[in-house]
Amino acid sequence: MSATAIVLAAGEGTRMKSNHAKVSHQILGKPMISWVVDAALAGGCDRVVVVVGSHADEVRTILDARYGSRAEAHVECVEQTERLGTGHAVRVALEATGIDAGPVVVLNGDLPLVRPETIERFAASVADGGAAASILAITPPDPFGYGRLELDETGAVIRNIEQKDCTPEQDKGLLECNAGCYAFAGALLAAHIGEVGCDNAQHEYYLPDMLEILRSHGGRVAAMHVDDYTEGLGVNSRGQLAQLTCIARDRINARLMAEGVSIIDPTQAWVGPDCTVGRDTVIWPQTFLIGDTHVGEDCQLGPQSRLTNVRAGDGCTIDETVAIDCVLENAVDCGPRAYLRPGTHMLNGSKAGTHVEIKKSTIGEGSKVPHLSYIGDTTMGSGVNIGAGSITCNYDGVGKHKTVIGNDVFVGSDTMMVAPAEIGDGALVAAGSVITKPVPADALGVGRARQTNIEGWAHKHREALEKKYGSK
Repeated sequence: MSATAIVLAAGEGTRMKSNHAKVSHQILGKPMISWVVDAALAGGCDRVVVVVGSHADEVRTILDARYGSRAEAHVECVEQTERLGTGHAVRVALEATGIDAGPVVVLNGDLPLVRPETIERFAASVADGGAAASILAITPPDPFGYGRLELDETGAVIRNIEQKDCTPEQDKGLLECNAGCYAFAGALLAAHIGEVGCDNAQHEYYLPDMLEILRSHGGRVAAMHVDDYTEGLGVNSRGQLAQLTCIARDRINARLMAEGVSIIDPTQAWVGPDCTVGRDTVIWPQTFLIGDTHVGEDCQLGPQSRLTNVRAGDGCTIDETVAIDCVLENAVDCGPRAYLRPGTHMLNGSKAGTHVEIKKSTIGEGSKVPHLSYIGDTTMGSGVNIGAGSITCNYDGVGKHKTVIGNDVFVGSDTMMVAPAEIGDGALVAAGSVITKPVPADALGVGRARQTNIEGWAHKHREALEKKYGSK
């Protein structure tokens, strides 16, 4: 079945009180529009047309970054320069793309919880010619504000009654609600979309009017019920954004726990929809996995760790760590309070300890940067130990320079390695050194001032202070 999704993302989103497009706001680190487009693609739609309007360039940038290089993702944008209602938006999409056949599913761009299988079933509901259109129907605990669907004995929609038009009996008796998403037989939609008028107070073209138009041409309008009402929830405010974020979190965490991941407190673990976690990994509270993050088996994550676009192998401990665009191989130990910046690659069994910052560097197998150190633009071999308080001085005020540290090197505490720097295999660097020249293999590098002791100086200094200020 070849289906098309039209995603409506042109709205202003005024209740968000934001300088950004409503659909650009994120749920678990992923823009809402990407949730919807991903669901449409996974649900069998081989073409996704996103109607943009307000903040069009921002939405285009989001979509280009995610789908622009993916040959299998047929995602395109059509701009609705005049926002004249949902019916007008669909007409603009049809005219720009020439869609006139197959199921056409119209989704809202602020509908992040809709599942791919629901979209697939939704498209199928109009694919066999039995219905000209279908409405996504939900039964929320509190139906206030939703249009109510009056159905006949066959399940066909007789009419959609807006909340303000409901009688008290209808308000209590009609439980099926219109989630605001529609599936159409594409040929009928293209043939009759021009009949949608704007004879209303707002002078806008409303897509729901298509239902009555199709019925007037003898078409049947069906209701496709989805058991999980949260799939039909949209976002119109910051409060609703937070509510749907919690629902998405709970969904993902339930799936992870069913797959063998331990989550100490599921309300305090935040895992993005594109992340994966291996079995027997433990996620401690206040841990965030964002973006394209993939963690192996038997790891300890957190507490208070944030991993963004990180690939971690098996058996890692990542405690109170912020890591961004990094690769951690197996049995890597990070934290507490480590900061791994983009370009960090930690090989098997390496360590980044307490108050350690690493940037754009490779830390070799079994090498350790245990505490209070900064390593930047460095290639480090295996079996290296970096003493506390040591740094690579990689920035000269204009450019960045590299440091190369060989295998089995021992660097004493409080050492400054002024890049470009090179320390050979098996070398030792004395504590407190400033290294400005290469240290050969198996050599001792010492770069510090000679110590001088002046006898009695401290006593004379105290006497001078007492004369000046008086004794304490």
